[in-house]
Formats: sequence, C-alpha cells, structure tokens
Amino acid sequence: MLKRYDILDTPPEESFNSITLLASHICATPVALIVLIAHDRQWFKAAVGTRLRETPRAFAFCAHTIMQRGLIIIPDLARDKRFLGNPLVIAGPKVRFYAGAPLITPDNRALGTLCVIDKVPRTLTAAQKKDLLALSRLVMTELELRRSLRERIR
Repeated sequence: MLKRYDILDTPPEESFNSITLLASHICATPVALIVLIAHDRQWFKAAVGTRLRETPRAFAFCAHTIMQRGLIIIPDLARDKRFLGNPLVIAGPKVRFYAGAPLITPDNRALGTLCVIDKVPRTLTAAQKKDLLALSRLVMTELELRRSLRERIR
C-alpha cells in the first residue's frame, strides 16, 4: 500500500514540514511528526522538535493509531500498560504524551499518522483535536496529489 505513494526515504518537503509546524503550534507541543508505517520501522516524512528520522516499528505509538480510524490520545504513556517497557518512554527521549490522527487513504487504509508528542502528561482541547484531524486529512490530500501527478507523468 505505502509503495504506491513512493514517499519512503524521500527528502524533506516544505508542504509536509509546514503541516508539522502547524500541528506543533496548534497543539502547543514541542514535537510533531508525519509518520509513515513500514513493515519494520516508522519513518518520519516531516518532523518538528526532533532530529530522529525513524524508529523501529516495535517502539511505534503510531502503530496503535493506524489500527483505528479516529484520533488516539494517550495523556500519560508512562501509565499506559501498552507502553510500560517502551524505550521511548522509559529511556530517551522519555515521551509522556501522544496524540495521533491516522492518515487514511481514499480506499480506507491507514498509511501512518500525523502526531504530536510532549515530555509531560497532558491532553488536547476539543478545538485542537478537530484541527489535528483536519491537518491529517491535508497530509493525505498532499500525498494523493503527488501520487496522481506521478501516475500522469508515467
């Protein structure tokens, strides 16, 4: 599924960087990511607040998000039994808050997430939740436009 978008391991792009910057600002979090979930890793197409470009899929909070079709919010990862042994929670960078909106294709498959992260427990307001979902749809619109253009050129 992800292969048809031909996006993995591509250079940073202003459109995606702008979306993560907006997500970070709107949700008042130090980190925002556009994450694509591959077979064995989660790769960051765009990132604000971290220099990481990928992590093993086994550590991925986003892998839980793509199993749903709505926003997932985990106010305190250190208190969620799914993440008690996760190195991203117990070691560096000691992530505590996660909110992710799935990136859903037109045929209803999840490719990854637009997520926001913080080092302190917290939650999002109703407006922030709505805006994060809207931005995740914008990411998919951008991915679909790229795919469509590439197919027309071929």
